[in-house]
Amino acid sequence: MIKAAGVAEVTDADFETEVIGADLPVLVEFTADWCGPCRQLAPVLSDIAFEEGDRLKIVQLDVDRNPQTTIAYGVLSMPTLMVFRNGEPVKSMVGARPKRRLLEELSDVL
Repeated sequence: MIKAAGVAEVTDADFETEVIGADLPVLVEFTADWCGPCRQLAPVLSDIAFEEGDRLKIVQLDVDRNPQTTIAYGVLSMPTLMVFRNGEPVKSMVGARPKRRLLEELSDVL
């Protein structure tokens, strides 16, 4: 998995605690080592985590190592970005995008 600085990794084991039980909205990147667009997205997520960390928690979940969560949320393409608020998925986006566009798409959850 391409680790984005400032972005925590979650697993099937701690998804409930780290995402479902979080106080802030959580952006989950469903990612994989072999995913080229995921590599492009890593610095974008790092920047947003640094700038918006007080309003949005960002985590990554490796789909190959965490099949239960991946299947539970119907993730088929990488990267899939899913926003959870109050334990529920409220927004889903597929594919890499530039920082400005991603922030625009996230404006309603921030």
